[in-house]
Amino acid sequence: MSTVTSTVSSTVSSTVSSTVSSTVSSTVTSPVSVALFGGGRGGAGIARALLRTPGTSLSLLVNGYDNGLSTGALRRWLPGMLGPSDFRKNLLLHLDPGDPRHTLLERRLPPGTTPADLDALIGDVAATGPAEAARELRVVADRLAARPGGLDLADCALGNLVFAGAYLRLGEDFNAAVRACARTFGSPVRLLNVTGGENAFLVALKQDGRVLADEADIVAPQDGVAITGLFLLREPLSAADRAALAGRPAERVRELLARRSATVTPNPEALRALAEADLIVYGPGTPHSSLLPSYLTPGLAEALSGSGAAARVFVVNVGGDHDVQGLTATDLVDRTLAYLGDPGNERATITHVLSGRGAGAPAVPARVLDRGSWAGARWINADLEDPARPGAHRGPRTAEALLAVLGEAPLARAG
Repeated sequence: MSTVTSTVSSTVSSTVSSTVSSTVSSTVTSPVSVALFGGGRGGAGIARALLRTPGTSLSLLVNGYDNGLSTGALRRWLPGMLGPSDFRKNLLLHLDPGDPRHTLLERRLPPGTTPADLDALIGDVAATGPAEAARELRVVADRLAARPGGLDLADCALGNLVFAGAYLRLGEDFNAAVRACARTFGSPVRLLNVTGGENAFLVALKQDGRVLADEADIVAPQDGVAITGLFLLREPLSAADRAALAGRPAERVRELLARRSATVTPNPEALRALAEADLIVYGPGTPHSSLLPSYLTPGLAEALSGSGAAARVFVVNVGGDHDVQGLTATDLVDRTLAYLGDPGNERATITHVLSGRGAGAPAVPARVLDRGSWAGARWINADLEDPARPGAHRGPRTAEALLAVLGEAPLARAG
């Protein structure tokens, strides 16, 4: 391991000590602009800690391919709309659980909820605020009244219905709805959809040719056969589609899925956030639903290549996910590079890798730890798991580590 790598590793590994605090304050100047690729909750602790760091501004890049139970029902009711769940979860970052806005975003409607019940609830929201949220819910209620029976409200997150109302009110413009909801809930985060808002449906292909037909299947418990491909489709796969694909060779299934590809464009605001960032973070989360699909967005690779960010850090999960069984930490780095069109990391798409030591974390090969590098990126291993929440990052410690990497980045590039 080189002197520079040793310096970076020792600095970051001691994030709980005054050494890192001193390093961050002396080597990272304010303001610092951070662009973080994330999902719903995987990187929430890190994002909160960055928000609380003086002089740090945060852009959070998220995709809208979620289609779990109630979210899937909402997307079927409003064909053309992406899934709002991960955006809703990120509106909670600055809110305490006791804040009425937090309660509003997270509240789920019980079984048997009727449009009349929703009407009554809107009155409560109008009385307690935010007033804009009541306005958006009224739009949904009016649509339900005009088209009765189209949506079962059971288990719907009230925050998702606020998003749906904003989407309808703003001419079915998903990104405009994200901006409006961020204002409604006072978010200090620059919350951005990675795409232009085009509707698309996420599908995964396993090595043996089996298809995981939607995002919900991708994150669900499954066997250890590796996922080898992700696709964004124009339309969801029907039962007949699934039956037609079953039993075919993997390469043939790959070809057939590719023919159904949706056309998506990059969100110009997301490209701008990457261009302006001092630090780019490929955050933790469920890789094949929250992260890798975002990297399929056209234009992201070029934006990363042209960014002046001093460091571009891949944060390895400290816990396991159903979709990554059998994959090592280096496998996840390699997949990220491949999806971003830089498999050899020749464009320095990733400059550093920050891995934790959680019991469920993807394994890091000993040779990588000994060498302190992988695919041309510095590899730093530190104790980052939250002891109170096994499988999750301790936000403040990880944020300090990221900022310490940023402070050391000029030296590391010179090495």
